[in-house]
Amino acid sequence: MQKRIPILSSICVKLLSNFSFNNNNNNPKLFPFPCNQQATTTKTTVTKQTQQLKLALKSFQYCAFTNAPLLRLCLRLNNRRIDKRFAYLRAESCHLNSLVSSKQFVKVQKQFYRDYSNESLGVPLKSSDAPLLGDLCSRYRAILAHTSADIGAGSGSGTGSKSSNCKLIHNCCTHRHQEKGKGGRNMEKGEAEFSRLPTNVVPTHYELMLQPDLIAFSFTGKTIVQIKVIEPTSRITLNALDITIDSAEFHYECEKLKSDCINYSKENETATLQFAEQIPAGTSGTLYMTFTGELNDKMKGFYRSKYFSASGDERYAGVTQFEATDARRCFPCWDEPAIKATFDITLVVPKDRVALSNMPVKKEDDLPGEMRRVRFDRTPVMSTYLVAVVVGEYDFVEAKSADGVIVRVFTPVGKKEQGQFALEVATKVLPYYKSYFNIAYPLPKMDLIAISDFSAGAMENWGLVTYRETFVLVDPKNTSLMRKQSIALTVGHEIAHQWFGNLVTMEWWTHLWLNEGYASFVEFLCVHHLFPEYDIWTQFVTDMYTRALELDSLKNSHPIEVPVGHPSEIDEIFDEISYNKGASVIRMLHDYIGEDDFRKGMHLYLTRHQYSNTCTEDLWEALQEASSKDVGAVMSSWTKYKGFPVVSVESEQKNDTQRVLRLAQSKFTADGSKADEDCLWVIPISVSTSRNPNQIAKTFLLDKASMEVVLDDVSADDWIKINPGTVGYYRTRYSTEMLHQLLPAVENMALPPLDRLGLIDDMFAMVQAGQANTVEVLQLVGSYRNETNYTVWTAITNSLANLHVLISHTNLMNDFNNFGRSLYEPVASRLGWEPRENENHLDTLLRSLVLTRLVSFRSADITEEARKRFRSHVNGTKPLPADLRSTCYKAVLQDGNEDIFQEMLTLYRSTDLHEEQDRISRALGSIGDVKLLRRVIDFAMSGEVRAQDSVFVIVAVAVNPKGRDMAWEFFKENSKKLLEQYQGGFLLTRLIKYLIENFASEEKAREVEEFFKTNQIPGCDRTVSQAVETIRLNAAWLERDLEKLTKYLKGE
Repeated sequence: MQKRIPILSSICVKLLSNFSFNNNNNNPKLFPFPCNQQATTTKTTVTKQTQQLKLALKSFQYCAFTNAPLLRLCLRLNNRRIDKRFAYLRAESCHLNSLVSSKQFVKVQKQFYRDYSNESLGVPLKSSDAPLLGDLCSRYRAILAHTSADIGAGSGSGTGSKSSNCKLIHNCCTHRHQEKGKGGRNMEKGEAEFSRLPTNVVPTHYELMLQPDLIAFSFTGKTIVQIKVIEPTSRITLNALDITIDSAEFHYECEKLKSDCINYSKENETATLQFAEQIPAGTSGTLYMTFTGELNDKMKGFYRSKYFSASGDERYAGVTQFEATDARRCFPCWDEPAIKATFDITLVVPKDRVALSNMPVKKEDDLPGEMRRVRFDRTPVMSTYLVAVVVGEYDFVEAKSADGVIVRVFTPVGKKEQGQFALEVATKVLPYYKSYFNIAYPLPKMDLIAISDFSAGAMENWGLVTYRETFVLVDPKNTSLMRKQSIALTVGHEIAHQWFGNLVTMEWWTHLWLNEGYASFVEFLCVHHLFPEYDIWTQFVTDMYTRALELDSLKNSHPIEVPVGHPSEIDEIFDEISYNKGASVIRMLHDYIGEDDFRKGMHLYLTRHQYSNTCTEDLWEALQEASSKDVGAVMSSWTKYKGFPVVSVESEQKNDTQRVLRLAQSKFTADGSKADEDCLWVIPISVSTSRNPNQIAKTFLLDKASMEVVLDDVSADDWIKINPGTVGYYRTRYSTEMLHQLLPAVENMALPPLDRLGLIDDMFAMVQAGQANTVEVLQLVGSYRNETNYTVWTAITNSLANLHVLISHTNLMNDFNNFGRSLYEPVASRLGWEPRENENHLDTLLRSLVLTRLVSFRSADITEEARKRFRSHVNGTKPLPADLRSTCYKAVLQDGNEDIFQEMLTLYRSTDLHEEQDRISRALGSIGDVKLLRRVIDFAMSGEVRAQDSVFVIVAVAVNPKGRDMAWEFFKENSKKLLEQYQGGFLLTRLIKYLIENFASEEKAREVEEFFKTNQIPGCDRTVSQAVETIRLNAAWLERDLEKLTKYLKGE
C-alpha cells in the first residue's frame, strides 16, 4: 500500500506584514517532519515581520524533501520583494512510505492538523496570509484521510481538501496515469492513445454564468475558475467539446497572462490554452474564460427539449445532461470525476421562465429586456458531471421531509398533480436513507423534474434530479401499476446516489459500478421498506440478477471493473454488468456479512471518504473493518473476473441422518465450452433442505476447485437446495437424482418462490449451453402449471421468450403457440379480466403478464375479448385499466390492417400523456404486415415521436419476427443518420443490440460482423461482439435441439 509521496516539491511562500501568528499551545511539533533537529518555539516577543520570517524559514528547515527540485522562497515584507535561491534541499534519511504506516506519524499529523486547522485558528488557513501552513495542512489532510477516520471531510480548508484529493489519490488508484490509453478501445494505426488530463493544474472553485437563447438555440457563458498550479507550465489543458472559447486570461499575483493560442483536440475532447510566459509552481490564481455553444438536440451537454404550452405553441427548455463526460459540451472544465470543486452558478434567463440548479436561489436581479439574473448558493465539493441547470416553464408540488429537507417535483405546466406520487416517495426516501447511512442529506433542497426529451431514465445531479416524464409522473387514471412501481424504484435509485456517487464518487469510470451497482441494490432496499406489498426482492431476481447472468455468460462480457479511457468507451459500460451484476454482487455480500455489519460498513465508507473519491478496495476495507470478515479476499474475484461460476453438486447419503455433498466450481460459459482462463472464485454457499425450506441449514465458503461438506439431520428422502433465495451470483448444476427430488417441491410449491424461480432459470441456461436438452426443460416447465407467483411466471416467460426467438426461425410456431396456451390458460382462468376487491399488487401484475403472453400465443378467446375491450375503450363506453392497455393494443394490432394502424395513430395523437404515447408506439411493433411495419419505422423517425422514444419503437419492430430482416436493412441504410442523431451513446447501443441479436445463423453472424467492420460506430464494439456471439449461440442451440424439439412440440 505504501508509496513514497513527496509532500512539497516546490513552494512559493507569501507572507504579508499585517498578519501575526502565535503558537499558543507551545507545541514542540509545530512542523512535525522527522529530522535530526527538534523544532522548538518560545514565547518571545518579536516583531511581526521577524516572526513571520522565522516561521517561513523553520518550515523549510524542518521539512524532509524527497527528490526536491530547486526551490524559490519569495517573501513579501513591507511591499519589498526578496528573492533567494535555495540550492537542492534534499532529505537524507526519511521516506514517507515507511512513516505513514507508523502510529507515531499518524499521531503527530493529527496534532498538527488540530493545532493549525480552521477550528483552532478561527479562519481557514488557505484564505489567511500564511499559505505555507495552509498548504501543509491541506496536504496532510489527504494523508490523514487514509490513516484516521476522525478527520471529517468538512473540516479544514475546503479548497485544500479538493486539491489534495486530486493530487494525492488513493494508492489503489495511483496507477491511473500509468495506464493511459489502456482501455478497451481499439487504436487505429497512427492514432494517438487516449490520455486523461494533465495534473499540473487543479481547479478548486468555479464561478459559472450561462445565458441560453431558447429561440436561436445557442448559449453564451463565462467561467471564473480558481486554480492551483502544481508544476511549472506555460499551458493549461482542460476539457472542451462543441463549444468555442472566445477568450482566456489567467491572473495571479500582479500578473495577467492572456492566452495567445487555443488548440482544440476533438479526439481527446480538450482545449489547450497557451501562454507566452511560464506560470511558476505553487501559484494560485484565477482563470477567466468566455465561451459560446449550441443548445443541441442530442440530449447531452446543454441541450434543448421541446414542449408545448397550454395554448399548443411549440417551445423549448434548456436542459443539461452531463454524465458521463458531457459537462465539457457546456463549459470548459476539468471534466473528470476525481477533479472536484465547488460551483457558484448564475443563470441569465427570460423573466417568465423557471430557472433551476443544484442549489437554492441566492439572489435574483431584474435586467433590461425582460431578462433576469438568478444566482444560486455555492455547491458542495463535487464532480463536474453532477452540475445541472434547467430553464423552462414548469409547475411544481412541494413538501418537506421529516428531516427538514424541502422537496419539490417539477412537472409540465398544468400537470402538477402528476408529481404527487414521486413527491410522496421522495419525502419518505430521504429520511430513510438518512437513518440507513446515519448521515444527513447534505443539501437544503431536493428537486425532481420531468424533462420532455431525456435519453436516460433519470440522472442524479446533486439536488436537481432530472427524469424522463415516464419515470416520475403518475396519472392515477392512466398509469399502470408496473409503471408506478418502476417510478418508486427510480426515485429510490437516484436519491441513493446523493450519498453513493455524489457525496462519495468513484475515482474514474473504471469504478462506475460503485455508483450504479450500489444504487441499484439500495433502490430495492428502499422500496421494500416503503412498499412491502410489492414483494420487490423477489422481483429483483428477474429484473436484475438473471439479466446480469445472461450477459455475463458471454465470452464478450467484461468484468465489473473494466479499464476505460476515451469517453466513447464509457457509455458502453452503462450496462447490465455495471448495474445488475454490481447490484447482485452487493446483495450477495450483504447476505454474507449481515444487515447490521453492512450498515456499519456503509456508514464508515461514506464518512471516511465524503466529498472525495474512491475505488473498489476502499469499499471492501470499510466493510471488512465493520464485519471482521475478510471481505477483500472474498469479493475481489467477483469484480476482477469476467463471468461467474457454475457450482456442480452431487450428494451421497452417508447414514440415516447425514448427507455428503460434493461440490465443484468452474467458469460458466453460454456455449458450454471450456473457459479460456482458469478462474477460482471465493463463493459464499448456503444450503436449505426440505426439513425447513425457509431456513438456511448450512453456510460455508467454496474457495477451492472442489470440496466435500456433510449435512446433518438429512434423510434419504429429503431434498436439498443450493443457493436458497437465489442470493449467490452463480448457477447450480444438480445431479439428476437431486433434481428429481426437487420436482415435487416445485409442483406443490413447498419450495419458496425465489428457489422455484432460480431452478427454472438455471435449467434454461444449461439448455443454452448444451448441458441439458430443451425438451427436458420444457417438461420441467410442466411442473409449474400450479404456479401462482408473479415473479416465477416472469422468469418462465423470459426463458420461453428466448426459446420463441429460436422457434421463429422454424416452422414450429403454431406448435409452440399450442404449448404456450396450455401453460398459461389455467392461470388466466383463475385471474380473469377484472381485478378482484382488495386484490394484491402481484396478482394485478400477473394478470397483465399472462394475458399479454396469451395474445402472443394466439389464444382465440383472449384475443377476441381483448378486441372487444379495446373497442369499448375507444368508444368511451368503458375505459381500459392502464395495466391492460398494452395487452389489448397488441391484440388489435397483431392482425391489424391500414384502418387499425390509422386508428392507433389517432389514439397516439389524442393524448399528451407520455406514458400512453409510449405504450401505443411500442405496441405498433406487433403488427403482422411487413409493409405497415415499415411505416411504423417511418413514424418512429418522424418528428411526431421524440428521439428518446424512436429507438424503442424500432426495437419493437425488430423483435417481431415479421419485422426482423426489414429493420436490419433499415439500419444498414440509415446508420449514418442514426449515428448523427444519437452521437453514439447508450440509446444507439441498445438499438444495435436488439436489432441483431435475434438472428440465428452463421451467415447472419458474418454479415453483421462485416457491416460493423466496414461501418465503424464509436462506442459499439463490445455491444456488436456480444450480439454476434448471441447469434452464434442461437444457431448452435437450434442445430443441436431442433429435431427433438420438433418431435416434442408435435406430440410425436
